Amino acid sequence: MFTGIIQAVGRIARLERRGGDVRLTVDTSGLDMADVALGDSIAVSGVCLTVIDFDAVSFAADVSNETLSHTTLGKHKAGDPVNLEKALRLADRLGGHLVSGHVDGTGKVVSVLPDGRSQRWTFEVPADLARYVAHKGSVCIDGTSLTVNEVAGNRFGVNLIPHTVAHTAFSARRPGDAVNIEVDVVARYVERLLSSGDSPRLDEAFLKQHGFA
Repeated sequence: MFTGIIQAVGRIARLERRGGDVRLTVDTSGLDMADVALGDSIAVSGVCLTVIDFDAVSFAADVSNETLSHTTLGKHKAGDPVNLEKALRLADRLGGHLVSGHVDGTGKVVSVLPDGRSQRWTFEVPADLARYVAHKGSVCIDGTSLTVNEVAGNRFGVNLIPHTVAHTAFSARRPGDAVNIEVDVVARYVERLLSSGDSPRLDEAFLKQHGFA
C-alpha cells in the first residue's frame, strides 16, 4: 500500500524489451534507497513495481504485458520523469489516502489553467472509471493523491498547489498527455455492496456523505 504522497521524482533510465514484456530501470534521484531490499515495492507514477535489482541511485523492475496495457509505462522513453513512492510502513503517517498501486486505467490531461498561485487541472477518463470519481472524493493520478473539485461527465478537475507541481512530474505534463488513474477503493467496495443481493442495505445518508449519491 501507498499514500499518494510523492517522495521523489526519478527518471526512466532504460526500457529493455524481454520476451514481450519490459525490464524497467529507474534513476531514483532524491529517493532514499538505504532501507530498500530486493522484493520491496516502489510505486512508479502510481504503478506498484517489485524491486529485482538496485543500488544507491537506481532500481530495476520487470513490467508485465498486463501492466503495460493498462498504464502509461509502456509509452515512456529514457529520460522521462516519473513520480516515486516507497511502500507504506505501518508506523508512517497517512498524508494522502490509501493507494494500492494497482492502476485502473489511463486518462488524459485536458487543460491546465492558473488559479491564484495554484493551477486548476482538468482530466478526462473513460466512462467505466468516471463513475467512481466523486466531488470532494479522492483520486490517484500518476501516483499522487488528489482531491476532486468538480465532476462533469467523463471529466473532473483538481487543484494543484505550487509545492505539488514543483515536487512531482506534473511539472512536465501538458494537455493531451496520458496519466495513470487509480480510483478510490472505497468507491469500488460501495459498488460491490450495492450490486450484491445479499449485502446489507446502504442508506441514502451514508451515500450522500461519501459522495456516491
